[in-house]
Amino acid sequence: MGNLTAYIDQFGYMVLFIALLLELIALPLPGEVLMSYTGYLVFQGHLNWILSILIAGIGACIGMTISYWIGYKLGEPFFEKYGSRFHLGPERFENLSLWFSKYGNKLLLIAYFIPGVRHITGYFSGTTRLPFRTYAIFAYTGAFLWVMVFITIGKILGPQWETFHSSIKKYLIIGGIAAAIILVMIYICRKYKEEIKEFVIRLLNLTLNIFHTRRRVGFLLAMTSILTLGLIVLMFGMIQDFLGNEFTNFNKIVGLLISLVFNKDWTETMQTFLLLGSRQVQLILLSFSFIWILWKGENKLIELGSFAMVMVGGELYEESLRRIFQHLSPVPYSFTGHPVLSFPSEQSLINFVIYGFVVFITVRFIKNAWTHSIVPIAGLVVLLLIAISRLYFNVELPSDIAAGYVFGGVWLGLNILLLEIFRLLRRIDTHPVYNGA
Repeated sequence: MGNLTAYIDQFGYMVLFIALLLELIALPLPGEVLMSYTGYLVFQGHLNWILSILIAGIGACIGMTISYWIGYKLGEPFFEKYGSRFHLGPERFENLSLWFSKYGNKLLLIAYFIPGVRHITGYFSGTTRLPFRTYAIFAYTGAFLWVMVFITIGKILGPQWETFHSSIKKYLIIGGIAAAIILVMIYICRKYKEEIKEFVIRLLNLTLNIFHTRRRVGFLLAMTSILTLGLIVLMFGMIQDFLGNEFTNFNKIVGLLISLVFNKDWTETMQTFLLLGSRQVQLILLSFSFIWILWKGENKLIELGSFAMVMVGGELYEESLRRIFQHLSPVPYSFTGHPVLSFPSEQSLINFVIYGFVVFITVRFIKNAWTHSIVPIAGLVVLLLIAISRLYFNVELPSDIAAGYVFGGVWLGLNILLLEIFRLLRRIDTHPVYNGA
């Protein structure tokens, strides 16, 4: 790696061009490291940012073009002859080719961020006879997106590019894999749309056949269950990282990016965002929730009980968590020169619970479709702005804020599920005709 960076120091754009061209033909070269180092040279003023992106992008595009035409020349006969050796016989190859012709172009946009995947997509696109025009549009777009991200990261991080490169690369790889998984899920949903639809309808009819609104309620329960389960998995992962003291790089990267993106001119704006998470605003939202339930509630007693459980129980839940993790913390809590250590963040957890509950009861009691889209998005934006403001003023660590939101999401999700179950049982008791009486 040292030799390559030395070559870039000496020959600049030429080495960058050739290295990315060769890597996309599947040579084992550290493309991301080269590009982030190029960004560092841009930061120093030795190279031009736009010209670096242009040359790196052209090199990557040429490499992808060569790999496409090699795959095109090999063609299907290659897989007919040798495919069975790596579990890709004629029938499986035909099915995969059909999938790739429909959705492979979208994979090309994210494949660059997944090591190993980007090295084979060109060959496979050619082998499966993906139209070159379609291939070029998506492959070239993905190539320029890829080089722009890593060169820009190197430029932003400056002298610290080497310290944070491995961590940033890890997060981008995780994001790329997540995007690929989402793409596969979309494919499965489209291919088996009728089967999935039939299964969901049967499930809803089985569990919620006593309501005229069973599908809407069932969808709410299903989505809440899925999101809560996902947050629980994420919560245990964050606990493991906390106990292993593995948040250091994450905190440094986020803190650095916040300081680079938001300068002193943002102070007044950030104070406004900070106010959105204050006790005064929390009390206003709590009052709104109470009045809204009294006005719009369907089962006011159950809903007010849930409201009390979410808020009062949330305070106890948060306090218990903080005391537990203070004892388990691998880092002393008198850590001078750093924000107050509070895993998970007290204010972030309560903010998520309060804003989340307001979003829930608003969406739950208003049937307008626009409300179901706009209100949750607005709630997430506000929570993001509050988090950014707290990071801007160096009030808390990024990992503590993130943990506060995740732990708060788990508490809120479990309480929403309990509320809907109690609501369901209440309707069964008050409508005996539905339970066979």
